[in-house]
Amino acid sequence: MEAEKVTGIHGCCPNPLLILLEPQNHQPLPKPKSTTAACRHTFAATTTSSFFPNTHFTNHESLPSYQESFDQFLKAYPKYSESRQVDKIRNQEYYHLSVSNHVCLDYIGIGLFSYSQVQSQVSAVVPLTSSSSSPSSHECSEYPFFDISCKSVDLKSELLHGGDGSQLESCIKKKIMNFLNMSTNEYSMVFTANRSSAFKLIAESYPFKTSRKLLTVYDHESEALETMVNTSEKRGANIMSAEFKWPRLRINSAKLRKLIIRKKKQKKSRGLFVFPLQSRVTGASYSYQWMSLAQENGWHVLLDACALGPKDMNSFGLSLIHPDFLICSFYKVFGENPTGFGCLLVKKSVVSMLEASVSTGIVSLVPPTQLLNSLDSSGSGTELEQKTNFVTKLDELHISGSNSAHNSAKSTHNNKSGKDAPKDKSKEELDQSISTLGDNTKLEEKGSIEIQCRCLDHVDSLGLMQIGNRRRYLVNWLISALLKLKHPNRLDHFPLVKIYGPKIKFDRGTAMAFNLFDWKGERVEPLLIQKLADRNNISLSHGFLSHLWFPDKYEAEKQRTIEGKKCDEKDAQNKKSKKTDFGISVVTIALSFLANLEDVYRLWTFIAQFLDADFVEKNGGDTALCIRKRLKFNIAVFCQQFCCCKRLSSVILLSCQCKRKQILDFFSRKCMRVQTF
Repeated sequence: MEAEKVTGIHGCCPNPLLILLEPQNHQPLPKPKSTTAACRHTFAATTTSSFFPNTHFTNHESLPSYQESFDQFLKAYPKYSESRQVDKIRNQEYYHLSVSNHVCLDYIGIGLFSYSQVQSQVSAVVPLTSSSSSPSSHECSEYPFFDISCKSVDLKSELLHGGDGSQLESCIKKKIMNFLNMSTNEYSMVFTANRSSAFKLIAESYPFKTSRKLLTVYDHESEALETMVNTSEKRGANIMSAEFKWPRLRINSAKLRKLIIRKKKQKKSRGLFVFPLQSRVTGASYSYQWMSLAQENGWHVLLDACALGPKDMNSFGLSLIHPDFLICSFYKVFGENPTGFGCLLVKKSVVSMLEASVSTGIVSLVPPTQLLNSLDSSGSGTELEQKTNFVTKLDELHISGSNSAHNSAKSTHNNKSGKDAPKDKSKEELDQSISTLGDNTKLEEKGSIEIQCRCLDHVDSLGLMQIGNRRRYLVNWLISALLKLKHPNRLDHFPLVKIYGPKIKFDRGTAMAFNLFDWKGERVEPLLIQKLADRNNISLSHGFLSHLWFPDKYEAEKQRTIEGKKCDEKDAQNKKSKKTDFGISVVTIALSFLANLEDVYRLWTFIAQFLDADFVEKNGGDTALCIRKRLKFNIAVFCQQFCCCKRLSSVILLSCQCKRKQILDFFSRKCMRVQTF
């Protein structure tokens, strides 16, 4: 059998992000494949052939058990066993995932803290305020290590005169810069409210009057990118975008190269080149050399690192290619608290060229002064006084670290001099409670604050290779498993799942975009899949693929596949023309470094239920179904959101005889957002 001829993968390939573009005129030499190429080929062959080769699954009840799948998985990827430390960290630090039986496949970014770390913080507070035995999961999410506060300052001023901020901010900045492997001598960093705010800040500050072009490389719609494009366009920028070839959604290299390379006589800066190393929707990986080519041709480069894996910044490419701007995002606790902040890093050598702007988006990290508000206001007067004193003490710990250390030293000196401080029982209790936070927040000898970001520490301890190999095995196994799901009673073995972008591939990212199709070939609405997944305790996302380029031979497929996504009427009024974007709505997932085989196996078994022709009808009784139907006048109107009705009668059927205005009015009365093309 083919599966017996292919050996397992032993992690022999380098980091997948180190993809370099080959010279255009390079002629292949008649010699054997390199070790890297052979390893990648072996990996793809192993993934394809080792998991139930030559087998299709047409019924969700016929799927192999988890244990059987796990045994075959280990046989194909023996190196997976070397990542058992990840499972240990998950069980000890993120045990809420097992308790809640929750599969989180919708987190993009990098975590700061662990769930266990948050629990220890809450446990230090709750005994002061309540007699309850242990805090609930909801309580934990309400106890932040920090809050964010908006600052009314423009980006250039903040970069030039903002300094390191409070000791809390300085400590977290230092940790993040070290984690990203970025030098504080070369880059300055500001905190932003979110990813979109970071993009908008650049758009409002970049000198588009002299460097007029904005070139982006995204295979999907992004709220953050749309914010940048709209802001830049208002400031006179010429917007350009790369295209992605159907069906594999690779970059249209010829067109992008033409857009990047400037004419020989041109010497001034061409503009801003916005580039992600990975697609946060399809998982496609892109070469560092695009950034190098852009820099050689006078572009300023903004690297969107939000979709990168936890340790991908340590790879070889960024040590040679230094972007002018870098954006990344951090969330607080995986699977529990997705709130956090964005980070905008700016090379110090380009700060002087930025223009002053009046904008919001820059934030400060402040102590959790709202902690008191999240506590139960009930209780005795003594308890409420203790709550207030605790928050005051926490403020001192975070912001006035140096003063607290100085006061502590002064107090010690007074005690040695025989001047005993008056004893305060309440203060002693509070000091004892603060000491219980020692694992998370510490005062160093010089008075600076040391804040433990345990999630970052876990990632550092695991390293790039261990995390990268583990996630690579999982996402490729999942793709192989999904492609084996075929509809029954069809001679053509019609697939249930269509995956967009890279499929089984060594150097793909861990994000994935796909759609499900019923036995008739009709697509199941992504929003409906997301709703049904939520009921099964599986968190998914959805996105919209765009900037697609179909060669002539795929014209018929383009007509069947493409759909329109038009901006809301309110946004359209602010534009000169109501532009319709064409693309594909998709379901998306992303695997974190904590993901395991059980997570992807559960997703597989959930999706396999759609092989049952009646599955949606059986489980969608209280969900309004979106049904679209082409009208005689060539306009497709379909519902993108669900109405408030909770019965199957909320299914919307469109009449071919209805006029466009009547249809729009009908949906408007139902409080439903309508998209047309």
